[in-house]
Amino acid sequence: MSCPSSSSCCGVSPPVLANPRGEFAASCSTRTTQKAHFFGSKPSSQIIYSPTSSHLSRRSVIALAGKQSWDIGRFAKTLFFFNGPPNPLKIVESIMSSITASAPTEAPKKAETSDVVLVTGATGGVGRRVVDVLRKKGVPVRVLVRNAEKARTMLGPDVDLIIGDVTKGDTLDPKYFKGIKKVINAVSVIVGPKEGDTPDRQKYSQGIKFFEPEIKGPSPEMVEYLGMQNLINAVKESVGLSEGKLLFGFKGNLCGKFVWGALDDVVMGGVSESAFQIQPTGSETGEATGLFKGTVSTSNNGGFTSIRTKNFTVPEDLSAYDGVELRVKGDGRRYKLIIRTSYEWDTIGYTASFDTTKGEWQSVRIPFSSLIPVFRARTATDAPPFDASNITALQLMFSKFEYDGKLNPTFAEGQFELPFSSIRAYINEPITPRFVHVSSAGVTRPERPGLDLSKQPPAVRMNKELGSILTYKLKGEDLIRESGVPYTIVRPCALTEEPAGADLIFEQGDNITGKISREEVARLCVAALASPSAVGKTFEVKSTVPFSEPFVIDPSNPPPEKDYEVYFKELKDGITGKEALEGTPALV
Repeated sequence: MSCPSSSSCCGVSPPVLANPRGEFAASCSTRTTQKAHFFGSKPSSQIIYSPTSSHLSRRSVIALAGKQSWDIGRFAKTLFFFNGPPNPLKIVESIMSSITASAPTEAPKKAETSDVVLVTGATGGVGRRVVDVLRKKGVPVRVLVRNAEKARTMLGPDVDLIIGDVTKGDTLDPKYFKGIKKVINAVSVIVGPKEGDTPDRQKYSQGIKFFEPEIKGPSPEMVEYLGMQNLINAVKESVGLSEGKLLFGFKGNLCGKFVWGALDDVVMGGVSESAFQIQPTGSETGEATGLFKGTVSTSNNGGFTSIRTKNFTVPEDLSAYDGVELRVKGDGRRYKLIIRTSYEWDTIGYTASFDTTKGEWQSVRIPFSSLIPVFRARTATDAPPFDASNITALQLMFSKFEYDGKLNPTFAEGQFELPFSSIRAYINEPITPRFVHVSSAGVTRPERPGLDLSKQPPAVRMNKELGSILTYKLKGEDLIRESGVPYTIVRPCALTEEPAGADLIFEQGDNITGKISREEVARLCVAALASPSAVGKTFEVKSTVPFSEPFVIDPSNPPPEKDYEVYFKELKDGITGKEALEGTPALV
């Protein structure tokens, strides 16, 4: 929906009109009346209602404590806009009780997090070793496999399984990947000797002696390219994006997807009013921005305004992120962000206050860990932990009140404006890889001009005969680089069954040949998950041991595990080997 040059859009409700707040008398067609005293009311003040009907009169309600009238039609519109809760009196009660409360006696519960790592291709030579390394480090593991029986036989009967096939997108329902924060992808097209192999693929696994190869099973295009598309689509929401997830903002002349409406102290009889509007050129770059504006008053015991989104049709899953960042132009006041995780009206809101600097655009980061569970203005010490995977609504508020009876030190009656150009979920820095992919050295070489193919490995020489295997591996890599997911791409040279421990050579630009242990590759993939230096890097790796020399170790005195960070720190951004194909020099 394109935004008009003025006024509000995005399905926003009309501006909220001022209404009195306090003690009321309503005329009801019943012989029986009943008193209900509101917070701040005088003993003589009362609201008269029918105990047998939840429908209030549409006539104006006169405040006995004042002389202003309450627009009950406006009150009803507010309730109807926010999903039409069935019991308006319950809502009035909940909001009225949200202004004061006693201090909590204990700190609210914090969410427990456990980063599950998904290993794909977990029954392959590298994949099963990755699972073993993660388990030894005490990291929770889930595996994506096609054959459950094979996986349980190889990895143990208690292995956490997802049964699926990357070549079949309909088997990779994103709900299966909920709770996964990181992925090590060891899926690869199956290549085997034409002459056949043993059941455990001994000929292929030895990785040194050459056998005439052929593709077994689905084609490289299906596995390396279309399969990568399917996998990224399945895990993208779970692992998150480097630049964060935009929840509210403007792209070109299109407005955000949220439907905002005003929710003010009118529901308690107050006279404050607010609105959400679009300013077509109000942002710091001259583009569109949202605007929370209004007039706040403490008349009739009021003192708050807010704008709230309608409940999202589908909850937002922000479990991959660490918090929410707002880009606002401050006015020196303190505001609140309230995040809701339930479709119920009268329920806990996870809340944080934030201060602004007058006249300045600023980024305000609110960590999920800082959110306070609040129910009817009381800190809910027995509240469930904040569930970032099930966010149902957002709310911005300017209020006289803080929490548990405390007051907002920056509160002042009168007009206010808070422009906000974006609301975005973010990942804490330093960002570490969320998707580590095992590719292959040589992926840029088949089409490289001037390359002597006779000196290249068999896969480079036979790329076309093998279904353009390296070409599609490169296309799969590009999908990762374009996805926005924090990634590392590892390109091992020829894989062997030798033990880990040999000295290594890391290079970039896709030029080296050699061999490397599958165990070593598994270890460095796991290490990459924790390394900010590895984010966004593509590199090749091999051991210093020549093909002609086997590498052996003393099992009773194995070499210590390497500090792979030493290698990661030397890697540079933007070097993939495609520079030679595109005629651009590699970065140095």
